[in-house]
Amino acid sequence: MSTYRVAQVRSAGGAFELAERQVPEPGAGQVRIAVEACGICHSDAMFVHAAVPGITFPEVPGHEIAGRVDALGEGTQDWGWQIGDRVAVGWFGGSCGHCTPCRRGDFIVCANLKVPGWAYDGGFAEKMIAPVDALARIPDALAAADAGPMACAGVTTYNGLRHSSAHPGDLVAVLGLGGLGHLGVQYAAAMGFETVAIARGAEKADFAKQLGAHHYVDSTAGTPVAEALQSLGGANVVLATAGNSGAITATVDGLAPRGELVVIGADPEAMGISPLQLIMGARVVRGHPSGTAQDVQDTMEFSALHGIRPMTETVPLDDVDGAFQKMMAGKARFRMVLTNG
Repeated sequence: MSTYRVAQVRSAGGAFELAERQVPEPGAGQVRIAVEACGICHSDAMFVHAAVPGITFPEVPGHEIAGRVDALGEGTQDWGWQIGDRVAVGWFGGSCGHCTPCRRGDFIVCANLKVPGWAYDGGFAEKMIAPVDALARIPDALAAADAGPMACAGVTTYNGLRHSSAHPGDLVAVLGLGGLGHLGVQYAAAMGFETVAIARGAEKADFAKQLGAHHYVDSTAGTPVAEALQSLGGANVVLATAGNSGAITATVDGLAPRGELVVIGADPEAMGISPLQLIMGARVVRGHPSGTAQDVQDTMEFSALHGIRPMTETVPLDDVDGAFQKMMAGKARFRMVLTNG
């Protein structure tokens, strides 16, 4: 029987190693994917370090997957997929279909959400099995190494903005210029928002403008971030991509009346927001999860239409441990992507 390679860790926090396994056949409602590229997301660290319940070892992470349908399980033909189709799988790796959110059509908050690398082996591999409802079709204009990060980093920022309260012409600020933020600025500008990029250091101003930002706020400068935003009229929306609760908190007083803080950057530390900050300006704070397979497909189509791409560094699967450590050290510019072949 033929074999394929996976990049796995044998214990919590362990180093990656390559292992060979027998190629599995997809079951009913599943497809097998020949993985061409898989982005490395900071959320993968939760699985590698067993920071969430239900992790089993050896662990194969990866939820920014791009590849081709390699085999179809029973019942998947009704979904319109064919062998050879280009597909992406992201944080949304399938839903149960029977919990209350699923029965209401809100699949991304499924009580039994199947995240690749958590519910089943992820995309740090040459092949993988995924539920058919997790598949998003990749546009021809997108290379696999660009499509993979769109399935998590891309859809999270794009969806967070398009489901916000902002309208074209509104002042929208993106906090952070990392793996999420550098995409968020591009999407905000393409959606017609007056876009503000917020990051650390004056030297990032030119980069922010290259991404499409109309304004840049250096969070290390003498002027507080909230004051800088108010000098521009107040932000209708702040998309907080930086995983830093202190930095997120610093933007709240920069919101316009009835402004909205959309949090997508994860940090276990509490945010220091007082009720009065929200009540007096009728402000809203909400968290935003990723997006369904259809949302991923929408993100990729919008990106192809507007020429939006992630900035990536591609490395072969063999170099997975070095790539993962570079991401963890905050040295990725801006998405590390594993490739096969």
